[in-house]
Amino acid sequence: MKAILIATLALVVGTISMNAKHLLVFVGSYADSEDRGISVYRMCQDTGSLTKLSVLGNQKNPAFLEVHPSGKFLYAVNETSDFDGKKQGAVSAYSIDTEKGELTFLNQQPSQGAGPCHITIDSTGSNALIANYGGGSVACMRIGSDGRISASSSFIQHKGSSVNERRQQAPHGHSINVDPDNRFAFAADLGIDKILVYRLDVKKGKLKPHGYTKVAPGSGPRHFAFRPDGKFAYVINEMLSNVTAFRYDGKGGLTDIQTISTLPTGYNGRNSTAEIRVHPSGEFLYGSNRGHDSISVFRVHRELGTLTPIEEEKTGGKTPRNFNITPDGKHLLVANQNSGNIVVFEIDQETGELNKTDTEVETLKPVCIRFLEVD
Repeated sequence: MKAILIATLALVVGTISMNAKHLLVFVGSYADSEDRGISVYRMCQDTGSLTKLSVLGNQKNPAFLEVHPSGKFLYAVNETSDFDGKKQGAVSAYSIDTEKGELTFLNQQPSQGAGPCHITIDSTGSNALIANYGGGSVACMRIGSDGRISASSSFIQHKGSSVNERRQQAPHGHSINVDPDNRFAFAADLGIDKILVYRLDVKKGKLKPHGYTKVAPGSGPRHFAFRPDGKFAYVINEMLSNVTAFRYDGKGGLTDIQTISTLPTGYNGRNSTAEIRVHPSGEFLYGSNRGHDSISVFRVHRELGTLTPIEEEKTGGKTPRNFNITPDGKHLLVANQNSGNIVVFEIDQETGELNKTDTEVETLKPVCIRFLEVD
């Protein structure tokens, strides 16, 4: 009887292990050698452990990444200012082998501007939206059923400048995101201190100007995120190290309701911010500090959308350019660019606080982290 129970228990445990879902973790980087480019890891959602599966090398600075809604394809901006003999970067498409954790190159198109730094796929999977930092512009590219991208279907050049003579003499598109209803796109431009709003024509792959919202002069808006319910949005300002909260009317309109520092009181060192994320529950917001080398944690007021500081957690490395939160909201992974490591934190579901785990992997100049949940 005892032997039967042990055998039965082993079978149950084995079945649970086989049926447990895990994540594929894609890491973009500043690298272009044969053995460095886009790395793929398997992550256990229960423990947060990471196992390296593959590296797709010989990709020119595959910096910022995005996974297609179907889970079949991955896209990367090639952050360069020289492509096809013109002052522009590129966008690359890949197919994903979810069983092996490997990528296969599909095709590549010019980004229409220098230094592409951000990419978003709309919820239908029909369009890739690109922000060009060096070129100060945004573009849209159609995505085919085979995952390949077409030449730009829409391109808009930003214009203007702002108060910082060193960094804001011209536009610098730093991100572009789509609202939860997939109707409007929001482009944070560091060079002109504006969040530019575009109406998105999903069927035609067109962007039509729909106005803009200003932030304080010299802020340098970088990345932008909506609360899951779409009622509020947040932009992290790179140059002033703060976050601006907005109320969103669902029609492309943003109303400024708060600006709050990402740094602890009394900190006087050099710093610039980078990534911003809202927890899947909508209850917490996270932002990265490069210089203080920390993740700032805020509680989000359910009705007002305002932020209250919780903590600033050190990232276990230098220059946290990017981080991401797992779909189940249990872990946060930080890409420390200058120390070349990825560190995994557990998220306290009650307080939002971060607790460093024992999981840490080395990888050259990590820039972006993306997830795909697979069986």
